[in-house]
Amino acid sequence: MLHMGPQGDLGIFGNDPGIVIAVKVLGIFVIMVVMTLMTIWAERRVVGRMQMRIGPNRVGPFGLLQSLMDGVKLALKEEIIPKGVHLAVYVIAPVIAATTAFLTFAVIPLGPEVSMFGHVTPLQLTDFPVSVLYVLAIASIGIYGIVLAGWSSGSIYPLLGGLRSSAQMISYEIAMGLSFVAVFLYAQSMSTSQIVAAQEPMWYIVLLLPSFIIYTTAMVGETNRAPFDLPEAEGELVGGFHTEYSSLKFALFFLAEYVNMVTVSALATTLFLGGWRAPWPISLWDQANVGWWPMLWFFAKVFAFLFAFIWLRGTLPRLRYDQFMKFGWKVLIPVSIVWILIVSIARYLRSTGGLESRNLLFAASAVLILIVVISYVVDLRRKKADEVESERLALEADQEFDPFAGGFPVPPMPGQAAQLSRRSNLTVTSTVSSSAIATEATEDK
Repeated sequence: MLHMGPQGDLGIFGNDPGIVIAVKVLGIFVIMVVMTLMTIWAERRVVGRMQMRIGPNRVGPFGLLQSLMDGVKLALKEEIIPKGVHLAVYVIAPVIAATTAFLTFAVIPLGPEVSMFGHVTPLQLTDFPVSVLYVLAIASIGIYGIVLAGWSSGSIYPLLGGLRSSAQMISYEIAMGLSFVAVFLYAQSMSTSQIVAAQEPMWYIVLLLPSFIIYTTAMVGETNRAPFDLPEAEGELVGGFHTEYSSLKFALFFLAEYVNMVTVSALATTLFLGGWRAPWPISLWDQANVGWWPMLWFFAKVFAFLFAFIWLRGTLPRLRYDQFMKFGWKVLIPVSIVWILIVSIARYLRSTGGLESRNLLFAASAVLILIVVISYVVDLRRKKADEVESERLALEADQEFDPFAGGFPVPPMPGQAAQLSRRSNLTVTSTVSSSAIATEATEDK
């Protein structure tokens, strides 16, 4: 068994007095709202710098209060409800999306045990043996808010956005769940606090790099962010699933998207970057992982992921929907399954003493990367063969043909040059002569 520190004991949860629980709940809510406002401000500033413009800089110092003023403006705007909506579902859909986004953060460990109101308590609201599965379940429920919003709006564009979101959730949540399996096998637990405790000697981003890459890719698709923001593709769907929403209901969808960004970043930090544990060389300091300091390291890692979200939006173009689905089903899921088999073999060999699992994982990672490269080369060769076939067909199309050869006129394909036969020449000549005679007669009249 892996060594579990004090934070790995689930018996410390569920013993807090009511005042401590209330402070934790209120603290999580305030932290999520403030981080949402900061993320929106940072996105506008960073993307503005990438696009050689200034960004918000008027409201508050450095424009820090711009996001807050935008939220107040949305709340005070006139609400417009279309006539064809299913009113009950239309109203409840943004509530589902926003509330589930907040619920997920309840099992994220922000730090070790601290003293609060004279009571020693962990910096985590709650934890239980299957808390990571709880995160997946709540994230799946949150998708219902988007799907129901698209269906209840009574418009074709929101409906298409909702359908895209459901297909996207099915595709990328499978890959996300499979990326967790390797972490469960190595940590021997599904508890978030125990997974953090198991990473005390080494973070899982080193041991389980393929799982980290798969998860970070899937979390971008799960949160509908660029280049995977296909449910909101304004060039195709106007605004996507929230086209018919305005005022506070639209603000709830906006809030849910950014809270989900914070949540998936916090989960990635917990599962692969050691959670609240200090990075090297800060970890050499004796007090680095004691008291309230670990919250600083935790949120620094979360903000690094949020910057990656912003960077992707300012850098990559949106994918086509078929490319998006192909990448999820033909790349992420097969690679995840192969990697789970490799990790399972490594854990078995370690338990039987056959081979050091760490060395096997490093070698397996190299083999897996080699397999992905080989498959990429094979795909390139297939595309090259398709291009050669297309060129051959184009050359054949360049050959002249008789459109009247089969007895009926056939229009030429792109790149083909029509060659008129003697009969078709006579037909064309007689048609032109008839047209000329008709024109002369008209002029005489």
